Amino acid sequence: MTKKPSGDDASASHLIDQRIAELGDWRGDTLARMRSLILSTDPTIVEEWKWMGTPVWSCDGIICTGESYKAKIKLTFAKGASLDDPKRLFNASLDGNTRRAIDIADGETVDEKAFVALVRGAIALNVAKKTKKK
Repeated sequence: MTKKPSGDDASASHLIDQRIAELGDWRGDTLARMRSLILSTDPTIVEEWKWMGTPVWSCDGIICTGESYKAKIKLTFAKGASLDDPKRLFNASLDGNTRRAIDIADGETVDEKAFVALVRGAIALNVAKKTKKK
């Protein structure tokens, strides 16, 4: 079942489009590429715009956020510490008990299959926690 975007989803997607365009350099290209991978993973993923301008991707809970900085794009997985990461994509926020992040600098690439596996793992974890609460 494909979820149709609500008005909020559509406006969040538009704001993310604007952010990518505003960046206008490798950061915009990188954020757009990672966004495309996230959205292609599951048709029920929803785009949100939170915390004064942060792109957020959710499916039964937050999957990850996409932040842009001068020297990097940071993808922070809300429950990353609970995810299996055999390819060791997580390279930031490693000390916490909950989140994990992937920092991507200019010229760096991310293993796409491993990244999609992390997104799928985050969705599965969100679904399992939601099911457990019921």
